[in-house]
Amino acid sequence: MNLNVNDKENPSNGHLILALHSCSETLGIAMLDLRAPEKSLISSTFPIGRSLSNNILNCLGELIPASHLHKICRLSVAIGPGGFTGTRITVVLARTLAQQLGCNLDGVSSFALMAPRLANQLQPFQKNKPFWIIKNLPRRGIIAGKYRVNNNSKNRMIEDVLELEKPHLLSKNLKSDASLNASDDVQKDVIRLLNIGLIKHQLKKKSSWHEVVPIYPTSPVENNHANQ
Repeated sequence: MNLNVNDKENPSNGHLILALHSCSETLGIAMLDLRAPEKSLISSTFPIGRSLSNNILNCLGELIPASHLHKICRLSVAIGPGGFTGTRITVVLARTLAQQLGCNLDGVSSFALMAPRLANQLQPFQKNKPFWIIKNLPRRGIIAGKYRVNNNSKNRMIEDVLELEKPHLLSKNLKSDASLNASDDVQKDVIRLLNIGLIKHQLKKKSSWHEVVPIYPTSPVENNHANQ
């Protein structure tokens, strides 16, 4: 599959929403046709691990041919935390497509995508309090993001759980607040990622590819974007 975008097409006429998630060993891709949103959702997961760089375009081609890329009107991508190389490959692909198509690109942390699933593990008395999603990396420390169930949400799809702090490397172990272990379910999370893009599209929210960068808290290069 060649990544050729037909720039003669007007991006505003696009009708496809695409989501990409590669923060684990499994690549997740989901797509929706706005002309028939109730019945057009398709998604696939590909356990390709370290061969992502060689196979991501082939996997993408199973859902959308290269000749139809110009029909994309909005993209969503999981920005980590996840594997250093895998996360960046998908973010770069999403940024490239969004730049060439002139469409919006939404970046969402993988912890924020799993937060609604994991929040179901909270005790009733914890539902109104902040909680952490944590991932323990041997010899590197704990990566954690802070979240809270939004009981006053008007839009349950996007705001059912608020991200209070993006995932970052903690300097010490947690001493307070509930904490839940990060748990990947790419099949469910990539669909949630797609739905976030859908609702932002419906709300006409603008988001530039310039602002979408990977979160990788243990990178030797300081990532200031992770804590903004």
